[in-house]
Amino acid sequence: MDSSPALVWFRNDLRVSDNPALSAAAASGAPVVALYILDDAAPGMWRRGAASRWWLHHALQSLSETLNQLGIQLVFRQGRAEFLVEDIATKIGATKIYWNRLYEPWAMERDSQIKIQLKQHNIEAHSFNATLLFEPSHLRNKQGDAFKVFTPFWRACLAAPAPVSPLPAPKKIITSSEVDSEALSDWKLTPHRPNWAKDFSASWDVGEAAALNKLKLFLSKKIISYKIDRDFMASEGVSRLSPHLHFGEISPRQIWFITQNKTPDLSEAFLREIGWREFCYHLLVANPHMPDQPLDRKFMRFAWREDRDGLEAWQKGQTGYPIIDAAMRELWVTGYMHNRARMVAASFLVKHLLIPWQEGARWFWDTLVDADLANNSGGWQWVSGCGADAAPYFRVFNPVIQGEKFDPEGAYVRKYAPELSKLPKRFIHRPWEAPQDVLHAAEITLGKTYPYPIIDHVIARQRALKAYEILRLETSEA
Repeated sequence: MDSSPALVWFRNDLRVSDNPALSAAAASGAPVVALYILDDAAPGMWRRGAASRWWLHHALQSLSETLNQLGIQLVFRQGRAEFLVEDIATKIGATKIYWNRLYEPWAMERDSQIKIQLKQHNIEAHSFNATLLFEPSHLRNKQGDAFKVFTPFWRACLAAPAPVSPLPAPKKIITSSEVDSEALSDWKLTPHRPNWAKDFSASWDVGEAAALNKLKLFLSKKIISYKIDRDFMASEGVSRLSPHLHFGEISPRQIWFITQNKTPDLSEAFLREIGWREFCYHLLVANPHMPDQPLDRKFMRFAWREDRDGLEAWQKGQTGYPIIDAAMRELWVTGYMHNRARMVAASFLVKHLLIPWQEGARWFWDTLVDADLANNSGGWQWVSGCGADAAPYFRVFNPVIQGEKFDPEGAYVRKYAPELSKLPKRFIHRPWEAPQDVLHAAEITLGKTYPYPIIDHVIARQRALKAYEILRLETSEA
């Protein structure tokens, strides 16, 4: 039995079940020291956004309480991880460090450097996959390259040997003596003046137990109609597991196995969404510049517009299109946006306004509690038509039709754009067509209490198609 402590470095794996790094450290027989480092320097422009920081605070609080029940202290440190990991290991006399791998480009580069440093000091580093179903290097197409199209990627996932079964939480962990720790509250991850996240707590329960409960509730009630209900913005038809998955409060393996065991005949559509997340990570590993550069290189020449007023109207939910505005306000109020709404809102920004997708990705990064570099950049590139397996650029969502189709009663709009709540269903998605007496009865003055559309859909669609056609001609002649 090793008497020197084993250091477990928590990152986006804030759970004790199916945590290979924690399980390996516990199995070593060494006293376990748990560490979380808030490293804002290494990610550069991709440091956690404001909404993610709110979630992180509560997730760390929950993890700390869970570890305390196991007799383990969660040590908090803020600073450069490449300095702190080695420093803490040396001070506590650790000869082994365990962590679960991250797949963001900045993290892979940093972690490789840390492994080299630790080896020079005779400290063993053990890393594990706890974030994905399959290691990106283990899933390849027939040419031996990373997949670029989702459907064959998903078929390969289903044909591959099943992912490793989830690990139970360690039953016995040897505790170590206390280590100096910073106070989580001193990191000021949650806002105060103003407290723009005041409504987040009403929308979310954070932590490992909450994640598992949410999955079980979804599988017991919602998965039956998930394939249909997932597109309707006002319904509770989706799992809302994305922030729990991002922060590792639940693992994709747990979701995969629990879902397959409980609802095998209903699982395909739901697990396919887990597959899309997996696909985005594999794309990111193969294309480190995906967060800020188009995978389809011809889009480097696309004639995007600079439109600060349009961007601000979109961000504030003041575009004059009720479904877009409701979506953007849901994001602000809850730190989340329904997946169908994400597609429609993103399409409006890049196709109606011709504003670069990177602007939208940055806004989502700061305002989503589930902001995930792989999913965020992969999703925006898909909508913009410049990513892998992308939606055709000439597919321009009509926000009125999308609203009438996926919010037919207007319940979603009434909830998040309450100034429109008294409009009859017929006009809820097109208030500018309502007669003056209807607007008056609904207490709406267009241009004052609610804006006119900032751009006509027909004009916007024609402009987008023209821009795409110009790009097609330019690249075909190049």
